Amino acid sequence: MKRRFFALLLALAITAALIPTAFAAAFTDVPEGAWYADAVEWASRKGYAAGTSDTTFSPNTDCTRAQCVTFLWRAHNKPEPKSTVSPFTDVTDPNAYYYKAVLWAVEEGITTGTSATTFSPNAVCTRAQAVTFLWRAAEKPEAAVDAPFTDVKDSDQFAGAVAWAYQEGIAQGKPGAAFAPSSSCSRATIVTFLYRAAAEG
Repeated sequence: MKRRFFALLLALAITAALIPTAFAAAFTDVPEGAWYADAVEWASRKGYAAGTSDTTFSPNTDCTRAQCVTFLWRAHNKPEPKSTVSPFTDVTDPNAYYYKAVLWAVEEGITTGTSATTFSPNAVCTRAQAVTFLWRAAEKPEAAVDAPFTDVKDSDQFAGAVAWAYQEGIAQGKPGAAFAPSSSCSRATIVTFLYRAAAEG
């Protein structure tokens, strides 16, 4: 099922491109021509990521771990998890918008949580975590090159994910040959990662 994920995203993106549409939500905080504008429009139109209000997307706001896995789950067509019981003590409300997304992500091996009993849904999602979620959803493809970043060591558990994301053009580094794996992942960044992953499908 996971193998079909990016193929599905690509098919949806191509279909949508053939149908003229207005900006799904005319966000006042997403300037035309911004590096993330196309990604935000795409994610909003497809229903993968909603705005923070009717008129704002809050692109520079930190993305939480709950939001990150939920965006990914929605992009995967919101599959029903096999279990309805959460393994985490901090994910207990079945009505929470991220409840099914977290259960699905655990079942698919996309996340193991921040400990054996916690997911930390409200914690900020780091750049390393974001590309790792995407990499695992893609069945952990092996990159042909090492990550060319000074702050990503071969021994880092996210090194393979970063190298793959860099190779596929999904994630780029920061100034100074750094990837900044521990830095927070903004809402603009995560939808851009998803958007680029769909294009690479």
